[in-house]
Amino acid sequence: MKMQRLLGSLICCSFLAAGATAADPVPPLDLPESQANSAAEMKPYEEVIEHTDATIEMLPIPGGVFTMGTPDTEQGRDDSEGPLHQVEVSPFWMGKYEITWEQYEIWGDELDTIRRRLLKSKETPRDAVVDGFTRPTEPYTDMTFGMGSGRHPAICMTQHAARTYCQWLSAKTGRYYRLPTEAEWEYACRAGTNTAYSFGDDPEMLDDYAWYGENTNDQYEPVGQKKPNPWGLYDMHGNVSEWVLDQYLPDFFKTSAKLNPLAIPKVLFPRVVRGGGWDNDPELLRSGARIASSEEWKEQDPQLPQSIWYHTDALSVGFRIVRPLTVPSEKERAEFWENTQPEQLDPPEGE
Repeated sequence: MKMQRLLGSLICCSFLAAGATAADPVPPLDLPESQANSAAEMKPYEEVIEHTDATIEMLPIPGGVFTMGTPDTEQGRDDSEGPLHQVEVSPFWMGKYEITWEQYEIWGDELDTIRRRLLKSKETPRDAVVDGFTRPTEPYTDMTFGMGSGRHPAICMTQHAARTYCQWLSAKTGRYYRLPTEAEWEYACRAGTNTAYSFGDDPEMLDDYAWYGENTNDQYEPVGQKKPNPWGLYDMHGNVSEWVLDQYLPDFFKTSAKLNPLAIPKVLFPRVVRGGGWDNDPELLRSGARIASSEEWKEQDPQLPQSIWYHTDALSVGFRIVRPLTVPSEKERAEFWENTQPEQLDPPEGE
């Protein structure tokens, strides 16, 4: 089974590298609203996860230039949030909500494949790729920790798991999905604002926009229950922190690129999550706040070696997805967007 999954992953990567065009042997799922040749043509759409009832709502985010980072005077600011600098990001779609358990477990538990076979549904061109795709090993405990599944945000995954989910979704749909960069995430969170939060500077207003340490019952909540930011994105502040692609470098803003910057990961820890979660104080929910992952997020994992898929102690860490308007080439993916070290592999069976 592991060999089958590895082969499926390799096939999937070959398909993804080819891009999604009308000439592909494995065409994208036909969704007219998802098609655009320019930023002006981008529309909201619902991505369909075939053989399930689940969809993922995607919103267009216009490209543009913004001031990334936080001023010295911002309450709760950390030195790693500076200096203020101008960054340009290219257009992309972003998930309206954080990825939920009902969307995430389809991949982890192979629910799409199981349902297709039970219902004897016709196999699509994409199913041959997805059936052999790499999926996480069985968790040793309930990763919801009794806080709720369904429309609640998926939690406790490593950045590797979130990245692999995006690769699976790309193969499943024929459209290229990935995690956002830190710059894309902050740009989308700010939504044209330059205040501490997308709604202003007053943390007293957080109750209207976020689930966090002062208004939760020690757990996360279903997505989309609070007010959205100005671009219609929900839970950008609070509920769960969200993985981005970047390595956490305290001084990255001093030397980062001006166009689509990315700190390509070279080590497992620390990496960046953004937005703050249900167990955080207001200062970690700011638009410019940066949170570094830690080996302590695996503290309760009794497995040796510890899992490449789960952060058992990251109960307020999840993710949301993006889809760039311009699909990168195979070389660009290998050298930039998909580049991450060290390689993550499950131990051989029996170990």
